[in-house]
Amino acid sequence: MDQLSVILQRFSMNTEVFFTGNLCGISHFNKEPNRGHLHLLLSGELTLIDEEGKSRLVNEPTVLFFPTPHAHRIIGNEDNPPELVCANIIYNESSSNPIANALPSMMSFKLSDDERLKQTADWLFEEAFHERSGQLPMINSLTNIFLIHVLRHVLDNNIMQHGLLAGLAHPQVSIVLLAIHKAPEQQWGLEEMAELAIMSRSKFADIFKRTVGQSPGDYLIDWRIIVAKGLLKKDKPVALVANAVGYENGSALARVFRKKLGISPKQWVEQTR
Repeated sequence: MDQLSVILQRFSMNTEVFFTGNLCGISHFNKEPNRGHLHLLLSGELTLIDEEGKSRLVNEPTVLFFPTPHAHRIIGNEDNPPELVCANIIYNESSSNPIANALPSMMSFKLSDDERLKQTADWLFEEAFHERSGQLPMINSLTNIFLIHVLRHVLDNNIMQHGLLAGLAHPQVSIVLLAIHKAPEQQWGLEEMAELAIMSRSKFADIFKRTVGQSPGDYLIDWRIIVAKGLLKKDKPVALVANAVGYENGSALARVFRKKLGISPKQWVEQTR
């Protein structure tokens, strides 16, 4: 299984279309927990204003992608109103989503930049602007597919120079990330990781940190905590969760939680609820 699929299987990113058509006036999009936004412009002209007050004019078929909660406004041109599909991106985890957190707060792509993006967008627009049976589930499914195409576009074009997605795009680092993501319970030492990458320990540690932005050991701990949070949210016992992410008992997992988060696993569950 490829690197992106492993993460998407464990951490869901689902879309929910809430608007299709011509946008008139000003629309406000609030900063909601565990939600991002995706806007696809088919035609017309709009002005996007981000939460810092910066504005940009968009007047050709474009994807506007806010992976994480980010307040923004869209102002439609009255003389050339924008024709849009707008969707929420919903993360089912109460903890952070590693893909969303690896991306900038806002990304934009011209649909002409990638033929697959354009093909899927054309199909989505065709369904969104013509009433047919099963329209809503169809456009939601197509938006989910479109989102995966966006992530592929980021990986295939090495758009991210640092962070998780940069690591997934690196031919050797990605092998190690895939192994860690698939089996966080294994005892991953620097030597085992370097062997997978077919590098010396020092070279691997240097390349990993420059690419991902963390040492291999720190990344492994953070990934284990992310996975542990998902299991704890499902009411799995702390001891079982500890074993599932590579720690011999609940006390060892609790030490890692306190060091990284300042609270125990049980306290984290209580806060989440």
